[in-house]
Amino acid sequence: MAQSPNPSKLFLSSNFTPKPLLRLHPNSSLLTKLKQPPSFKILSSLSPPPPPPSSKPTPTKTLNLVSLLRAIPDWADRIQERGMQQNRALYNHENWVYHRSSLRHLRHLLSSLQSRVILSLVPPVLAFTSVAVVIAGYNTAVDLHWLPGFFPVLRASSLPYQLTAPALALLLVFRTEASYSRFEEGRKAWTKVIAGTNDFARQVIAGVENSGDECMKNALLHYIMAFPVALKCHVMYGSDIGRDLQNLLEGDDLAVVLNSKHRPRCIIEFISQSLKVLNLEESKRTMLESKISCFHEGIGVCEQLMGIPIPLSYTRLTSRFLVLWHLTLPIILWDDCHWIVVPATFISAASLFCIEEVGVLIEEPFPMLALDELCSVVQNNICEAIATEKVIEARLNGKRKRHSYKHSPNGWPNTQ
Repeated sequence: MAQSPNPSKLFLSSNFTPKPLLRLHPNSSLLTKLKQPPSFKILSSLSPPPPPPSSKPTPTKTLNLVSLLRAIPDWADRIQERGMQQNRALYNHENWVYHRSSLRHLRHLLSSLQSRVILSLVPPVLAFTSVAVVIAGYNTAVDLHWLPGFFPVLRASSLPYQLTAPALALLLVFRTEASYSRFEEGRKAWTKVIAGTNDFARQVIAGVENSGDECMKNALLHYIMAFPVALKCHVMYGSDIGRDLQNLLEGDDLAVVLNSKHRPRCIIEFISQSLKVLNLEESKRTMLESKISCFHEGIGVCEQLMGIPIPLSYTRLTSRFLVLWHLTLPIILWDDCHWIVVPATFISAASLFCIEEVGVLIEEPFPMLALDELCSVVQNNICEAIATEKVIEARLNGKRKRHSYKHSPNGWPNTQ
């Protein structure tokens, strides 16, 4: 029988050989971290758990939808403001013939998609048409029993609309009429400014005869031509007065005008000081200074039209009336029209909001007037008067000499 080995004589062996410890460089990052004192974090059940490292903030779908809905009104506003800054043209005979052509209705219809008035109405008309589609779809679902029975059909009597329709019509008519009266007032104010500028320049050309004042006379005429331009830039948004006046004023004078807070009144001050420098009789100087009053009157009327709109309560009332009218229009028309409420709402909103939009546009009259061309016309008229002054004077002096020669009492030329 085999005997078990004696434990005292049991030897254990291994192939493990000890290796020297790893030596770290004194500047190694691992050694630096090992030397730092340990830090402890106190965890509490009340503190919120830290966010997972993979979570990233993403824009919500609501924000994207709002941005998409804002893009359409912003696009319409850009089209409208770009149209407000377009230069208008004065009509001539050819324009009037084209304006009253028998084909104007077809021409206006084909150019509808180019009208800034119609394009600016895309947001409200699209919104009310979408509401009509939703209401028509809901009523159809209720009629087809796709919804539970306690959902009612949205319908109402048309009698309230028949009673309030005249009120809405009167609101739109009065709103448009008030806006047109402001447009007419602005047109008349600029007519007086242009007529006063021409008359003032004529008086200076005819009244200043001293050859020593020729340089100051030309400067005064340029100041007079610069006033309508300065007033135009004062009432028109986005105008570049430096570019418009660079051909009329010298550099130093233009710098003074640009640094002033009220450019038209600065031009008037240049005109007043120039009249004081000229060698004129007191009566003639007083007569010329009286012509400046039409400039002050024009500034007053233009600033009044710019600063005081139609009462805002009237504008808000018209807008709210139109919105509530078209929000409830599909409900009123459902029994009679059913799905035809969609095109009916579209046509009604496009028509009534278009009338209201025209009233809003002409409420500020100056972008509707051809102010750039009016200023160009008055400059051309004054420059032409300056150029023809010497020619006309020479022609008239020649006629006077010939007349004196023919009617001499002794047959000899009259030397007086």
